[in-house]
Amino acid sequence: MPARTFAGLLPLFAFLATTTPAAFGQGVLVNEREDLQARLPRVWTRPAPRPAPSTYKIESIDVNATVKDQVAKVQVSQKFRNTGSQQMEVAFLFPLPDGAAIDQLTLMVDGKELAGELLPADEARKRYEAIVRQNQDPALLEWVGRGMFRTSVFPVPAGADRTVTLRYNHLLRASGSLVDFSFPLATAKYTSAPVEKLSVRVAIESPRPITNLYSPSYQLKIDRPSPTSAVVKHTAEGVLPSADFRLFFDSPRGDAGSDSGDGGIGASVVSFRPDKTEPGYFLLLANPTIEAKETEPLAKTVLVVVDRSGSMSGEKLDQAKGAVRQVLGGLREGDTFNIIAYDSQVESFRPELQPADKASIDAAGAFVDGLYAGGSTNIDGALGRALGMLQDSSRPNYVLFLTDGLPTTGEKREARIVENTKGTNNVRARVFAFGVGYDVNSRLLDKLARVNFGQSEYVRPNEDIEAAVGRLANRLDSPVLTGVTLTVDVEGASLGSSAVSGVYPRGEFDLFADDQTVLVGRYSRPGDAKVTLTGAVSGEEVSYNFPAKLTEESLDDTNAFVGRLWAMRRVGEIIDIVDLEGKNDELIKELVDLATTHGIVTQYTSFLADETADHNAIADNRRRARVLTDGLAATSGRFGFQQRGAKLRLQRAATATPRFAAPSQGFGGRQPEAELAEAPIAVRRESLGLRAAGNAWYYDAKADRSRIAGNIRQIGRKTFFQRTEGKVLVWCDSSVNAEEQKNAKPIERYSREYFDLVAKHGGHVAQYLAVDEPVVVKLDGVVYRW
Repeated sequence: MPARTFAGLLPLFAFLATTTPAAFGQGVLVNEREDLQARLPRVWTRPAPRPAPSTYKIESIDVNATVKDQVAKVQVSQKFRNTGSQQMEVAFLFPLPDGAAIDQLTLMVDGKELAGELLPADEARKRYEAIVRQNQDPALLEWVGRGMFRTSVFPVPAGADRTVTLRYNHLLRASGSLVDFSFPLATAKYTSAPVEKLSVRVAIESPRPITNLYSPSYQLKIDRPSPTSAVVKHTAEGVLPSADFRLFFDSPRGDAGSDSGDGGIGASVVSFRPDKTEPGYFLLLANPTIEAKETEPLAKTVLVVVDRSGSMSGEKLDQAKGAVRQVLGGLREGDTFNIIAYDSQVESFRPELQPADKASIDAAGAFVDGLYAGGSTNIDGALGRALGMLQDSSRPNYVLFLTDGLPTTGEKREARIVENTKGTNNVRARVFAFGVGYDVNSRLLDKLARVNFGQSEYVRPNEDIEAAVGRLANRLDSPVLTGVTLTVDVEGASLGSSAVSGVYPRGEFDLFADDQTVLVGRYSRPGDAKVTLTGAVSGEEVSYNFPAKLTEESLDDTNAFVGRLWAMRRVGEIIDIVDLEGKNDELIKELVDLATTHGIVTQYTSFLADETADHNAIADNRRRARVLTDGLAATSGRFGFQQRGAKLRLQRAATATPRFAAPSQGFGGRQPEAELAEAPIAVRRESLGLRAAGNAWYYDAKADRSRIAGNIRQIGRKTFFQRTEGKVLVWCDSSVNAEEQKNAKPIERYSREYFDLVAKHGGHVAQYLAVDEPVVVKLDGVVYRW
C-alpha cells in the first residue's frame, strides 16, 4: 500500500446499486506524503491521538444527473480548499458498490483528466484496512468489501483550491417499477467547516408517466414539465448534511389492476425487516397518475367557517378574508359552497349551499368584504350551522374552520362541543381546524379534527393566515378518490387474516391530484403480496390492486428509514391518544420503549437526552415520562399550542431525517439551521458536527427550541446511548442491558477479528465500526466491545 497517510474524505457521489447500506461511491483523498499523518477533518472537536497537520474544507458540491431508462448519467463537481499549512500530495480513491454497473467513469482535477485503475473488492479491502490502521481513524470502514477506482497522484498546495469533477454512467437499482437513486451527502461531515453551497439536481425522463417522487431524507422542489418527465432539486448553504440524499421515483408499466372503474392510481411499497422474528415495516406511496388532471375532477362541497370575534380585529381578520377569497377562487364548476361567519351570533352567506358559479362567487366576495370584528366566540353554534347544511354523502365534503380563541358564548364545554359535531356530521365531512395564535384551545381543535376525519393546523402570532389556509385549499382542489382504505393480502396466508397493522395515517383518507400520500405500517408475514386501495368516486366504490414484495429479512440498512418513519408516526399517535383520551401504563411504556429503541426523543422523554441518563433504568424512565405527560393538561397558551404543533409534526412526518419544520409549516418549532445561524461560531461548529455525527434532535416545547441530544446517536437500524465506564465514554447499543454491557466480548480495534465482523454479521455492521469512540453493540445475540 503506497499510501501511508491521508488528509481526509472528499465525498463526491454515490449511487446505491446493491442492498448494502454503505455501498457508496464516495471519493477519498489519500495523502501520499509519508512524513505526515492526519485523520479525517471534522467540524466538531473530538480528542485525537495526535494533531492533524493537514485539513481541508468543502466549498461547494454540485450534483447534476439525468436518468433515462433506469440509467443515470452523472456529473459531480466539488470545490475544496487545503486549509492546512503544508502541501498535500494526494490520490483519489473511489469506492465502488458491490455489483455496481458503472461505466465511462472519468475524474477531472481543474479540467485535467487523471489516469486510474479499477481494483477488485479483495485488493480494495486490503488498501482500506491499511489506511485505517495507519491513521487510527475508522471512518473508511463503511466501505470495506467494495471495489475501488484509484487515480494517480496530484498536488494540492497549502491554501489552494481544487475543483474535482467526476462523470459516469450508472445502472440504477429498481424494485418493480420503483427506481432508487442515492447520493451520500452525510459524508460531507468530514470537512473542517460546513459546506458553503450544496446543489443537487436530478432530471428524470421516462417512457411512461411518472407517479411517485419521494425522498425519505430531504425536502424537494419538484417540477413536472410533462407526465413523463420531472426535475428534482435540493439546495442549501452553510450546512453539514445529516443524511444521504435518497430519491425514489415510480413509472409503472401500466395502470394498476382495477376491480372496477378506470386506472389512475400509482402505488409502490418499500419494506424493511431487521429481525425476522419480529414484524417488519413497510412504506406505501400512493399518488393519482398525471393523467388524472385531464379527467373531470370530483365535484366537492367546501364550507369556510371564519371567526370574526373582537380578538380577530385588524390584520388577522384582513388575512382571514384573503384566505376565504383564495378558497373561493379555487372552486370549480359543479362544486357547492357556503361561508359562515361567527362571533356571538352566527351568520351565513346564504341559508343553504350555493353553486360555484360566477354570480354566487362574486356575491360571496362582497359578503366577505363586509365582515368586521366584534363580539364573543360561539364555536359550537358556528360548527352546528355548517355541518347541518351538509346532506350529500356521495361527494367529498370539507369544512375549513378558523378561530383565534376559546369558546366564550353558547356551549363552552369542550367535550359537549365535540359530541355535538359528531352527532351533526352525517356525511363524514372532513373538518380542518385552524388555530390562530396562542389563545386557542388547541386540545379542543385536535379533538374536533380527530372526531371529524380531518386535521388541525396552528398559525403562530404574526404568521400569515392566508398562506396557511391557502396551502390546504390548494391541496383539496382536486379530489380523485375519497374514503380510501388499505388492505394487504400475502401469498399463502389464510383467507381473512390481517397481514398489516399499525398503519398511519389512521383510518380512511382521500387522494388528491398532484398530492402524494405516504403511508407506513407493520407486517407480520413476508412474501409476495397484493396491495388494494379501495375508495369512492361520486359515491361508487372502486378498487385498485398493486403487486408488492414484503422482505423476509433485511441484511443491510438500505431501507432502515422505513422503520424510523413508522416509529415517529407511532410516537405522535401515542401522544395524541394520551392528550385526547388520557394516559395508561401501556401507552407510557410504549412511548419510552420507542424513544429508547429508535432515538425519537420528545418533550415527554427528554430526560433521555440528559448526559447522565441511563436507558436501562426502565421503571424510573417510565415514571418520569408519566410526570412529563402531565404537561398536556395545558389546553391553551403558548405551551399548549407548541406541544400540539410538535405532536402534529410527528403524526405527519414524511421523512425519517430528524428535522423540525419551520413555524410557517404549521408544525411548531424553529429550524435547527435558523437557531444555529444566530449562535456563536464555536457553538455552531459543535452543533453542526454533532448533528452530522448522527446525534438525535428533540423539540423543547417550553423553550420553543430544537435541541441536540448529544448523548444519543442513530446509526442505521440501531440507537446508541453514551455511557460512562469509569473515566471512559462508551457508545452503548440501546438493546444492551447493564449485565450484557459488563460482560461484552472485547475485540481489539483494527485487529483481523475486528475487520471480519462485517463479513460475519452483515454489511450494516460497517457503520458501527466507523464510530471513533469505544462501542458496545449486540450482533446476532452476541455483545461485543471495541
